[in-house]
Amino acid sequence: MLIRSGVYRPSMQGNTDGSERGLLAHVLLPVATEEDAQRTANALQPYEPGDVTVVHVVEKGEGVPDKTPVEQSEAVAADAYAAVRRVFPDADDRTAYARDVVTAIFDVADEVDATAVAYRSRDGNRLVQFLSGDRSLDLVTTGDRPVIALPRDEPDE
Repeated sequence: MLIRSGVYRPSMQGNTDGSERGLLAHVLLPVATEEDAQRTANALQPYEPGDVTVVHVVEKGEGVPDKTPVEQSEAVAADAYAAVRRVFPDADDRTAYARDVVTAIFDVADEVDATAVAYRSRDGNRLVQFLSGDRSLDLVTTGDRPVIALPRDEPDE
């Protein structure tokens, strides 16, 4: 398991209205597909975050063939960004290319100075999670900033 070193200290700079930045001032929203992006954005919307940056991580192999062609992965990312923008029209986006998805998410969180990472867990039985690595567990145990697990009102198909 990868443990990230360092401590996240959010800049508690005053906003333009003089208030301090809160937990939802700038949320990083990791998404996998268009459908996942739509469901995740819908789950976040009632909490009225300040700024939203959506990130899609393209898994890159190191010395091995990529899981999917980069062009296909970039098209999936573009569709996911469009889905988030249907809910958050001003959302920024980032595409990360990395072997370790969780590390890439926190690297982007650092880059955009996100106050929290919000995600919606995906289906997968315990055996699949064990064999492929449980990213939900990694997100909440290796991060250097708050991680918000959004409710799953809609079942995944």
